[in-house]
Amino acid sequence: MLEKAGYSLGDAAANLVYMTIITFQLYFYTNVMGIAAGIAGTILLVGRFWDAFFDPLIGILADRTNTRWGRFRPWVLWTALPFGMVMVLAYSVPRLSYGSMLVYAVATNILLMSLYSANNTPYSAMTAVMTGDVNERTSLSQYRFVPVVLAQLLVGGFTLPLVARFGQGNAAKGWQTTIGLWASICVACFAITFLSTRERIKPVAHEKVSIRQSLGALRGIGPWIAMFIVALCHFTANSMRDGTAIYFFTSYVNKDRMFEFLRGLGLPSAADGGGLGYWLLNTFGLVINATRSNVSSVAFSLWTMSGQVVLVIGVLFSTYLSIRFGKKAVALAGFALTTVFMAAFIFLPSGNIQAIFTMLWLRSACYAPTIPLIWAMFADVADYAEWKTGRSTTGVIYGTVLFALKLGLSLGGFLAGWLLSAYEYRPNAPQTAHTLLGIRLTISIFPAILYGIIVAALCFYPIGKKLNLRIQDELAERRKPA
Repeated sequence: MLEKAGYSLGDAAANLVYMTIITFQLYFYTNVMGIAAGIAGTILLVGRFWDAFFDPLIGILADRTNTRWGRFRPWVLWTALPFGMVMVLAYSVPRLSYGSMLVYAVATNILLMSLYSANNTPYSAMTAVMTGDVNERTSLSQYRFVPVVLAQLLVGGFTLPLVARFGQGNAAKGWQTTIGLWASICVACFAITFLSTRERIKPVAHEKVSIRQSLGALRGIGPWIAMFIVALCHFTANSMRDGTAIYFFTSYVNKDRMFEFLRGLGLPSAADGGGLGYWLLNTFGLVINATRSNVSSVAFSLWTMSGQVVLVIGVLFSTYLSIRFGKKAVALAGFALTTVFMAAFIFLPSGNIQAIFTMLWLRSACYAPTIPLIWAMFADVADYAEWKTGRSTTGVIYGTVLFALKLGLSLGGFLAGWLLSAYEYRPNAPQTAHTLLGIRLTISIFPAILYGIIVAALCFYPIGKKLNLRIQDELAERRKPA
């Protein structure tokens, strides 16, 4: 249990970065750095597209790493401090000309995403070498994703309030200080993950394999093709939707209704003052100020946190559901229902705050069990490839999956930025009905279409419960010492 908990902290740390990327990076570029939405979307595309090609290379390098700590585990330690430092740089606003600022944004984005690859590709591959038992892998993924959701709750719920709290009117200072706090937590968590985990599964084949052979081994592996499509569409949709959610709250949702809703929950305003509860909320920036200028950020934070709480609860059921019905069946049902509730956001009126919160909870409840299962299914694909070819390509499998993830992040961020531009979004200004429609479509119908493609891809994913157990048994027999 302690090893599982230690392993999970590594992904919690990575998600402090991931959550800031998909939720706030586009907003940071447009509303803090002052970069036009279309150009900001292109910056995201360039950085993440480069990084998508970097992922398979890291997977190949990790497969060839040979240390007394294993193949994948050392990378978590080696990249920890550089990762934290670059994270702070990526959310800093130096005094530069507009052109130089664009170059700075591109460079720091590329560095951040490259370090994310160098850390997270080997980290993700550790699932396949820490244990060979399929149910233990699901349990490991469940342990992994509970802290992940808590990390996402932390970032989604407290970033904007802390930016306001630390910045005191200086947004650039607030962002740098807040991200510095998240980066410090990241470095500590990566160190704990390295110290608390062990690699147990050794590759059967010891012959040298070329890069071309490693990539060529994936040809004809049906489950890999299906999961590549799932990863690509999944993270394109999430990046598009989550990157636009803050615009949905700041531009579309009615601020007077938000204030009434928050007051109905008992949340204090600056006029209330006093008390321990007030002091705690004020420390994290969750007190409504006298001018109500932070109503949107406070409501967005509570909306995000409440959704993450539902996700945490849902993730806890993933192991039971996968053992009872199989990973594929649970993932298929979860993504299908998520598609419906995501699309339904288009119908929500701006003044019905209760409906906006409720729809998020329904979507989160259906989506939650799929979170750990998808990553456990990637480990199953690695086993399937070894079972079929007799060659261990775990690092390459995860590298190509993370290629799809990063490509999805790049496409989602690019599409969100250019859709905002196409619908004539103007930073820090009232928006037209045409712009508001674009924002609403980008958090509902457009990502729901991509989730529909995920459902179709999973229908062709062949590793059901029976085949999964067969592969586990046959690989366990092959891995026995001669």
